Amino acid sequence: MKIAEIAELVCGKILTEDYKANLEVQGAFVGDLMSDVLSTIKPEAVLITGLNHPQVIRTALIADASMVIIARGKEPTSEMIELAENEKMPLISSPMGLFEISSRLAEKNIISFENSFNCNNYP
Repeated sequence: MKIAEIAELVCGKILTEDYKANLEVQGAFVGDLMSDVLSTIKPEAVLITGLNHPQVIRTALIADASMVIIARGKEPTSEMIELAENEKMPLISSPMGLFEISSRLAEKNIISFENSFNCNNYP
């Protein structure tokens, strides 16, 4: 899916102007704890979070995420939007919660971009 299609799907507003409009998104990751994002996200994932702090953009850049969606209608700070714009990181704000965004993306065959896990090794 392209960024504009994702924004429409999640009733979101694209907050950055300078990004790769033809970027095709294949997978997503949901997280609010940035240390979890860094340790478990796969490159090129959409990062879906409820946090609205510039550190989210910095983490997304380090993790090689393709874009960021801020959930629950939270308005990112001007510093966060400016950083995303400078780094050409697409940033979307959606009124939906984390689960609803994830569900809608999954219905469109956007898969989990979380590192693999093995249920057999779980205690």
